[in-house]
Amino acid sequence: MRTIEVRNELTTEWKNRGVEQPLDFAILTNEVYKGWSGMKSKEYQKFKGLKKGENLRDHMTNLELVLNMLAEASTAEIARNKDAQGVDENKSAAQQGSQIAGNARKELEENTGKPIVSKDNYLPKNDKPEQLT
Repeated sequence: MRTIEVRNELTTEWKNRGVEQPLDFAILTNEVYKGWSGMKSKEYQKFKGLKKGENLRDHMTNLELVLNMLAEASTAEIARNKDAQGVDENKSAAQQGSQIAGNARKELEENTGKPIVSKDNYLPKNDKPEQLT
């Protein structure tokens, strides 16, 4: 639930700062993902083995979600503090905000010796929907 709140806060911030087109939201979202995970959204979905239409966030591990939230919250805070306007300035804020989360990911990986971005999925992969009895 909090991840949705943080995402909505960010998209509202972008709207208030002159981002209007769906493609622009996709570009900015890719900057956020790329900055902390090293992959754009479609690359990340492919990495996790997701099919078209499957929600990437629903398949993130807890640490991936936390880092994504940090990237989005940091991006919104930077956009506010720098009064970013339009796509280009918000892209810069997204790069800066996501770099903060990217640095946290790298530090955690150094301390644990394990990658944070993984092919693991939070939701199990079911070929068949569960039958209700």
